[in-house]
Amino acid sequence: MPELPEVETVRRSLEMLIIGKTIKEVNVFYPKIIRIPGDIGEFKWILQGQTIEGIGRKGKYLLFYMNSVTMISHLRMEGKYIYHEEKMKEFDKHTHVVFTFTDGSILQYRDVRKFGTMDVVSKGKEIEFESLKKLGQEPIDPNFDPELFKQQLKTRSAPIKQSLLNQEIVSGLGNIYVDDSLALSKIHPLRTGNSLTDEEIDQLILAMKQVLLKAIEKGGSTIRTYESFYGRGSMQDHLIVYGRTGQPCYQCGTLIEKIKVGGRGTHFCPNCQKNFNS
Repeated sequence: MPELPEVETVRRSLEMLIIGKTIKEVNVFYPKIIRIPGDIGEFKWILQGQTIEGIGRKGKYLLFYMNSVTMISHLRMEGKYIYHEEKMKEFDKHTHVVFTFTDGSILQYRDVRKFGTMDVVSKGKEIEFESLKKLGQEPIDPNFDPELFKQQLKTRSAPIKQSLLNQEIVSGLGNIYVDDSLALSKIHPLRTGNSLTDEEIDQLILAMKQVLLKAIEKGGSTIRTYESFYGRGSMQDHLIVYGRTGQPCYQCGTLIEKIKVGGRGTHFCPNCQKNFNS
């Protein structure tokens, strides 16, 4: 699933390509992707004539700001946007929504797994959208409140890996960048949130920021199918522990191990990340 760096890379690409374009026509080939409004005809009618004024992001959600509405798009597992300068006559079976602009260019939404979603709400109402309201703080947000984060963790007896994957505590992180953030801060994934000291949490916050910002700089990680508008990301070549089972730790040379935490494959260095709970 695309995480914050991948979605941010897509956002920046869209910003360069479609800002100022006006939607002439919308075609929907898989209605279940559209949630609000429930009627596909209404979805098309609302978006016709709307001009893209900005592209935002909250957590893993993309926000298309238009004249009077905001379209909220969640890519889920395999969703991706593809931009074409000219209108295409045919699309493959994985193309589910196509936005045609008045200048003849198009934006194609493709989703092999069909898990992605699109919702259209009145402009300004996106802040009341239930899924967005529930999202926790983003580590790279300049207004990130470390004290609130500490309070949240210190009430939790679940493994820290699970807490960091909880989008209501901290948003935008997924399996890849949680593993690397824990490795960089030298915290074992099975440590409980309430076992961490203030100092350890400060190190974790710094690690999350560093990992996410570097991943954005590298255009995200292409582990399976993710690609930005300009090709594959390269962060997978710079990961600290994720996907490196059996390879030596960059810090101490100990072989990276993989376990399951909350049903998720989890990578760590058994020497640098000690397993204890105080």
